[in-house]
Parts: sequence; C-alpha cells; structure tokens
Amino acid sequence: MLRKVLIRCSLAAAFAFASLATATAAFAADCPEGGTVRFGVEPYEASARLTPVYDSLSKLLAAKIGCPVDVFITPSYNAEIEAMRNGKLDVAEFGPLGYVFAHELAGADVFATYNDASGKPSTYTASIVTWKGSGLSTLKDVVGHSFAYSDPASTSGHLFPAYALRKNGIDPDNGIKPVYAGSHTSSFEAIRNHKVDAGELNSQQIRDAAQVGEYAESDYVTLWRSAPIPNDPIAIRSSLPGPLKKRIVDAFMMLDFSQLSPDLVKLLPAKGTTKYIAQSDSAYDQIRDLVKTMNFDQAKLDQ
Repeated sequence: MLRKVLIRCSLAAAFAFASLATATAAFAADCPEGGTVRFGVEPYEASARLTPVYDSLSKLLAAKIGCPVDVFITPSYNAEIEAMRNGKLDVAEFGPLGYVFAHELAGADVFATYNDASGKPSTYTASIVTWKGSGLSTLKDVVGHSFAYSDPASTSGHLFPAYALRKNGIDPDNGIKPVYAGSHTSSFEAIRNHKVDAGELNSQQIRDAAQVGEYAESDYVTLWRSAPIPNDPIAIRSSLPGPLKKRIVDAFMMLDFSQLSPDLVKLLPAKGTTKYIAQSDSAYDQIRDLVKTMNFDQAKLDQ
C-alpha cells in the first residue's frame, strides 16, 4: 500500500468499510451530510492492490467537486446497495449485477463507465473453458463433470455461465458438479491445476493472468463465450440535490487517467482505459433479462 488505510466502522452498524480518507483545501458549502462525498466501491478480490488506485482517484475528484471524497471498499455486494439505499453513499462503482438491484432498490442511476481503447464504453466477456487434454470438447460434454464458478453473486463468474448451461439444456446446479471457488482467480487456478474439469473464466482474469505469464491460450479449450458484457457502472444516488449531483458527475467525466501512474492505470478494470465515459441504464437490460431468466434475487448476492 502507498499510504495508511483508515478503517471506519460508523457507516452502518451491520457492516464496516475500509475508508481511504482524502482532503481538499477548500470545501463547498453544499458538501453532503458529514462534509464529504462518500464513494463506494464493490468488493474486489485484490482490494489491497487497488487501494492506491482509488486513493488517487478520490483526491483528483475532491479537487474538482470542492468536497473531500472518502472511498469505501465495501465488504459485500449487498452492503454497497444497502449503504446507498440508506443515504450512506453518494456515488458508487457497482458490478453490473449489483447495479441492477441498486437501481431498483436504492435509487442508483448510472452515468458513466470506463472507456476502452477505441473510446467506447468498455466491455468484457464470460466464458466456459476446460484444460487441454481433459477430454471435453463441447459444452454438452460438461454434464456430470466438476465445474468451477467463482461466486454466486458474480455476473461473469456465475450468472452468465449458468445461463449458458441452462440454454443448452444443462441444469446449472445439478447437471454438473458445481464448485464455488470464491473468486475469479481461484476459479482459474482450479482449472489451471486440473482440480476441476471445466469452469468459468472471464476476459479480465485472462488479461491479468497473461500479464504475469500464467495464462497461455493454447493450454485451454473454450467451450462457450458470451456476448460483450458492459463493464462496471458508476452510479449516483438519485436523491442528491441537483447542483451537487451535477458537480459530482462533471468531476468524474473530466477525469483523465493519465494523471495516475502507469502502474495504477494497469489495475483499472478496463484494458486501455483513459477516462470515464457516459453510460446509459439500458446498457444493463441484458443483465436484467438474465436475472429474470435465472430467477436470481438480491438475497443471493452474498451467498
């Protein structure tokens, strides 16, 4: 870590957040209750590595908004949703699945996401893979075999692969031998070390593993790949006063990631991203369709 992490336990009695306190020299009169803009970030597998990224982003945002910005890396997906619903977060980065529930239950309105190398809203893909030599060559072959999901709340690590199995006539719970590895990294390691016969592998995990020399495409067989999935949305609490809401949105849209060190930019969710770019709520309609098809509800987010 580049600087000390301050743990704040007063945000809500039911959960605690890791807070990265930031400050700016001059504060506007309409800063939210408590005098700070509270920026929530979904729980990441490597939160220690990402702490310096959001610490730096919060300082850049504070200078543009005119209010100090505190970042809270939340302990769970539901904690982030409930914090916004209870007015404890003003703006938040959600996962695509978490956002669908946050929009419905907490008045979260997406306004931005990361851009990609071509300047469009960034996307990623889910896939189902097996290791070369497993004997599996088609999606139908996974029936009866061990299968690694990441965790129940993951869009690409569970919802999309389960949807793909169901669309191909395979019960995603009983037609395979499911293993919830706990994270994308753990799912990949289970496949890589032949602990399971097949499993989920998203494009972000592939990128991260390839960067450290742990992934070679020739070692795996892709049995299914999703259509592009919209990346993490940045959403604002709809009940904020209009002028403050505009300042927060404008601050995000004016950020230039070149102000971060190259090492920090590499840790951002989208490869080749340079800034936040406008995003619409309708971009997440395919996630809503999956939620409906899979009968997935909020209670399952943190199971």
